[in-house]
Amino acid sequence: MAIWLAQLSVDRWRLSNGLKRGEGADSEPVALIAETAHGPRVEAVNAAAKAQGVNAAMMLADARTLCPQLAVHPADPAGDLDALEKVALWAQRWGPWSTVDAPDGVIVDVTGVAYLFGGEDRLLDDVQGRFATRDMTVRAAIAPTAGAAWALAHYGKNSAIVSAGEDMAARLSGLPVAALRLDADVLTVLRRLGLKCLGDLNSVEGANTNRRRNTRDNSGRDAIQRRFRRQFRGGAKGRKSPASNPLVRMDQLLGRVPEPLLPIVPHDMPLVQRRLMEPIRHRDLLDQVLSDLAQDMARVLEGRGEGARRLDLGLWRVDGEVIVRTLEMAAATRDPAHIIRLFASKLEGVNAGFGIESLRLRASWAQSLALSQDNIETATENASAAPLGTSLAACVDRLMVKLGQRAVTKPVSHASHLPERAQIWQPPLTAQSSHQEALQIHKKPLKLFDKSEKISVACIISDGFPQSFTWRGSLREVVKAEGPERIAPEWWREKSTTRLRDYYRVEDAEGRRYWIYRQGIGGDGRGGTPNWFIHGLFG
Repeated sequence: MAIWLAQLSVDRWRLSNGLKRGEGADSEPVALIAETAHGPRVEAVNAAAKAQGVNAAMMLADARTLCPQLAVHPADPAGDLDALEKVALWAQRWGPWSTVDAPDGVIVDVTGVAYLFGGEDRLLDDVQGRFATRDMTVRAAIAPTAGAAWALAHYGKNSAIVSAGEDMAARLSGLPVAALRLDADVLTVLRRLGLKCLGDLNSVEGANTNRRRNTRDNSGRDAIQRRFRRQFRGGAKGRKSPASNPLVRMDQLLGRVPEPLLPIVPHDMPLVQRRLMEPIRHRDLLDQVLSDLAQDMARVLEGRGEGARRLDLGLWRVDGEVIVRTLEMAAATRDPAHIIRLFASKLEGVNAGFGIESLRLRASWAQSLALSQDNIETATENASAAPLGTSLAACVDRLMVKLGQRAVTKPVSHASHLPERAQIWQPPLTAQSSHQEALQIHKKPLKLFDKSEKISVACIISDGFPQSFTWRGSLREVVKAEGPERIAPEWWREKSTTRLRDYYRVEDAEGRRYWIYRQGIGGDGRGGTPNWFIHGLFG
């Protein structure tokens, strides 16, 4: 079932201002506009503006020419999308799952559930009635495929129904090609070809069948495919999407190929709030309210068996300004004292203005957290002993709040033969991924350079390592050497011209040990003379 909220933006504007349809400010021409690179553009209009000839996608200057008394208000696409997601969740009363069809539609799976409402007709009547009670304009249709339902909801009769046994190609043949949900430039090409309705496209696509051989003539389909391949060769990004291919859209509409849809899953985030009887301006009162919120949040999270990884604290001032402070922790927690301690530095310098009248604490990221046994001494009511030590997670959280979110990391081993890629940086408490022992380079130096440094080699002895080399302006005589240890390029991420490496562990006359390598070998066809580099120092 496809539900089209044809006037979503205007309905939201009207309802947010407490207006009834056609009354008050809605009785005059109104347009919702958005700023573009070429000036203000009309995004949506009410019925009075449409009667004056003003339409969506029109520039505001042109709309003013048609209707000088046009009243304009800013559009809110983010708010429309948020409202559409809520509508999609609410629409699950008619089916097991639903998905958002941006910018103003919802798709609901009603397979096998129509009998619960007394049939498909009664189901559509229930949809119309419930949206009518909310004073919202809506069109709905039911079809075997999402594409067919969308086409009927937008271009067919209201509350249209196509049964599974009907011939959808014949039933939808009179709809315009815009019912295929195509890009504007693709529709322009189809109109230039004389294909104005689905019946025209379906007939040209190859509707004739050879009865003797029982085969389908696909010459028309191939011609259309070649035309669009030439039309959009080297064109804009995303030309492989279904919206740029009328043949794919036609197959999806008729059910020849599946159309994957991503259902929306409801997820309620733990939230606690306080609405104060009197605005507060002093820090001590703010800390007291924050303490109450932290304890409430701890109880909510404990009931859900979760811990917070990210907390958002919102402060609503009397003048309407909202102050938001976000706290992200290294590990899931629901310790009120720890949350209060971390937020203490986040609230320094908060300008309360004429006062803060409402506070809201939300856990925008939560993870499962099992119950744990507290220390028996600290759990006793009359115990005077303090908690023993500080947990690693609490220490990391305090460091990140003080130094920054990305300032605290840890090095972990990474499965790569190349030394500079054998170590990556991760958040401090992230579990280390398993790696193969065979990928570890044995006897790696204690100090590994972030970037290997080039050295000059004067003479190569028969075993392949240099007799001496110059590094940072000093000549080093090699007295001992061990190697080579060959490392081939990573073919899945390197270019075919990348050269292999031969590593050597060498020692000079003063006992200093180096880790050097030769990049490439003579005659490998990937460059000229091999180069030498130093990659690390042993202790």
